[in-house]
Amino acid sequence: MKKMRFVMILFMLVMLLLPSTVFAAEAASVSDAVFVANNIWMMIATFLVFIMHLGFASLESGLTRAKNTVNILFKNTLVPAIGILTYAIIGFNLMYPGEFMITGFFGFAGFGLSNPEGAAGLIEYAGGGYTFWTDFLFQGMFAATAATIVSGAVAERIKLNSFLVFSAVYVAFIYPWVGSWVWGGGWLSEMGFHDFAGSTLVHSVGGWAALAGIIVLGPRIGKYVNGVVKPIPGHNMPLATIGVFLLWLGWFGFNGGSVLSADPGMVSYVLVTTCLAAAAGIIGAMMLSWIMQKKPDLSMALNGCLAGLVGITAGADVISIMGSVIVGLIAGLIVVLSVIAFDKVKIDDPVGALSVHLVCGIWGTLAVGIFSSDFSFLTQLIGVVAYGVTCFIAAIIIFTVIKVVLGLRVSREEELKGLDIGEHGMEAYAGFQIFRNQ
Repeated sequence: MKKMRFVMILFMLVMLLLPSTVFAAEAASVSDAVFVANNIWMMIATFLVFIMHLGFASLESGLTRAKNTVNILFKNTLVPAIGILTYAIIGFNLMYPGEFMITGFFGFAGFGLSNPEGAAGLIEYAGGGYTFWTDFLFQGMFAATAATIVSGAVAERIKLNSFLVFSAVYVAFIYPWVGSWVWGGGWLSEMGFHDFAGSTLVHSVGGWAALAGIIVLGPRIGKYVNGVVKPIPGHNMPLATIGVFLLWLGWFGFNGGSVLSADPGMVSYVLVTTCLAAAAGIIGAMMLSWIMQKKPDLSMALNGCLAGLVGITAGADVISIMGSVIVGLIAGLIVVLSVIAFDKVKIDDPVGALSVHLVCGIWGTLAVGIFSSDFSFLTQLIGVVAYGVTCFIAAIIIFTVIKVVLGLRVSREEELKGLDIGEHGMEAYAGFQIFRNQ
């Protein structure tokens, strides 16, 4: 009888303790599961941002002449390599210094990468959002994008070695340094400046450098003759269209990954604002270009898509759903007017990179202060000016030094013949006579 009573008491104790043990184990497994889900989403977003480089390569190739296709593809192959390597050596620790040597303005945590040991680099890193290595790789893909923007703007007349030197210097030092002002917890972050995924920090940073490059280089031969703008059409609109759709796809990772976790509510919200802005940008660009040019222009519609995407990137997390439609629509209108305006002042941009990334990047950053009551328009404007002055001056200096030391522009003969033959000794469409001299 005593033995039976002992067994019953023991059984009751086990039953009382079991729920807490099970729930504790379940809580631990949920925590691990959330960490794994967050990290997987961040890796997927990284892959999507990576594929954007193929989108840029396709878009730039399609919107330029056939005789320069190999050159465009080569640059877009080298840019991710340069971006990732320089970001590993110096960029990551310059962008996220931890502590600033000059308060909020400059900091550097040292050369190379050092993964925190144990859980500090895994589940304890970034609040369980992702690992240290995932963070580096995701941010490294962003870094390479800034130089890619410059590639299209200076296409068809810049020396290959000069462009590669510029890309390495700008991505290694300027992009991460100014990025630390916001994403690294610097002075603009303390002011309350908001740029969710990089309308300014990525797109305008690349856009200001592109503007500097165009000014130092000058226009392509035959673009402006006796004060008249001569269109130089791209050779492959199907390729350009493929490029834009690849970029649209990649933007789901660009913006969606910038949530920095797999939070279902915020990720889905950001994906919706991103997609709606792109669609509205297409409609806006189509309507205005159709009205102004009397015929629908595919290149304008494609750039309208990108304009909407760039425009919403700064505020994809804080602008309302219908507000994102307005932001995208206005960006689509702006990009058409901007392309025409740049041509009138003889700023030769073969792919419309300035209009898409610089002008619409500025618009998107300011739109945060217009469409969200949580952020100040004045603070957003201060950020735009700060980035504009710093990046433009830095890029002008780098391009000018390169021009003096290495030379910046190919010879007239090489430009007329095409950079594929002059720089690479090969053709993208070897054997197809129809593409020669186009």
